[in-house]
Amino acid sequence: MDTRLRRRVRVVLYAAVAALLMLPLLPDALPSPVDNGFDLSNSLVPRAEIRHGGPPRDGIPAIDEPHFVVADEATFLRDEERVLGMVRNGIAKAYPIRILNYHEIVNDRFGDEAVVVSFCPLCGTGMGFSANVAGRARSFGVSGLLYNSDVLLYDRESESLWSQIMKKAVTGPLRGAKLDHLPLTHTTWRDWRGQHADTLVLSTDTGHRRDYSRTPYAGYETSADIYFPVGKVDRRYHPKELVIALNLNGAAKVYPFAELSRTDGAISDVLGGDAIRVEFDVRNRTGRILDAAGRELPSVIAYWFAWIAFHPESEVYVSR
Repeated sequence: MDTRLRRRVRVVLYAAVAALLMLPLLPDALPSPVDNGFDLSNSLVPRAEIRHGGPPRDGIPAIDEPHFVVADEATFLRDEERVLGMVRNGIAKAYPIRILNYHEIVNDRFGDEAVVVSFCPLCGTGMGFSANVAGRARSFGVSGLLYNSDVLLYDRESESLWSQIMKKAVTGPLRGAKLDHLPLTHTTWRDWRGQHADTLVLSTDTGHRRDYSRTPYAGYETSADIYFPVGKVDRRYHPKELVIALNLNGAAKVYPFAELSRTDGAISDVLGGDAIRVEFDVRNRTGRILDAAGRELPSVIAYWFAWIAFHPESEVYVSR
């Protein structure tokens, strides 16, 4: 299959996924302009590389009023299922990927602190941020637009577009503003529940009609194909190789799981002039990065292709 045909097949596949995600919204989800109503004229990234993902603005609906159950009531989750976990202000919460696949954004609170939890199924990236930007709490939605295959969030107050992996606004009145990246764990339900017995779990009672028992992205995480072009392709690893990566003091480094699996599970390193420790859990396919004082740094677990598209200059850890 030639390159152009493969690209057309990928776009058709993603369009089919988008249609599946929007089925409960029909007939309201009508075709939208290519920019989904956003002003892209002042973009920090090349305008031609902002791509329409298929759904209209909010065609993938964010969860704005999340409901939670205690761990013992989360009977819909199997031990090996993936969740995003966050602890803030003494409160632990788990966000099942099976739900995030259909919503991508949860606007939530930990006590008085407003946070946004985001997941991009195309890039495998789960990231949490403070929702307080420029002196006020923001509410985020799914724009339906992508940059480097990664979700572009938008805040409803200013309609600025925010790159998840770049952690900043790339268009709109808040262009250039940065999001405060918060530590978040991407692991199995077994692992998270074992560490946080008192965790709350995002409920399937989302207010939306979705079949959370199945994924609309079946086969994607093992396929070498990606649905949308990216600015940089690096073939040193499988495109969907999981990595844990960090930006620190202006430096970037990525640790492929294939390399970490050859270690004893912990390595010491220096990044941006600071000592760090990378801890890897092969059973649960997760990891975290700590500073010299043992505090967790806000890293990200992602597909290799996604991280390197945004950070082609990134150092790459290779085991010895």
